[in-house]
Amino acid sequence: MDWEQILRDLMALPPAAQRTVADFIAFLRLRYAQELPEEAEVLPAWPDEPFVGMWRDRADMADSHS
Repeated sequence: MDWEQILRDLMALPPAAQRTVADFIAFLRLRYAQELPEEAEVLPAWPDEPFVGMWRDRADMADSHS
C-alpha cells in the first residue's frame, strides 16, 4: 500500500469529500476498537481453588447426589 499516494489522493478531493473520508476513518477506528478483546483476567482452574473439596473428609456431610 502506497501511503503517499493515498495521502495525495485524499488531498486532491474537495473539502467535503475529505471530511467524509475523515468521518469514515473515525467510524472504522471505533468499529475495530470494539472488536479487540479486552485483556481478560486469568482465573485459576476450579479444581485449583482452595474451597473445592473442603468437606470431602467430613462424615457428617451426606452426598447431595444420592
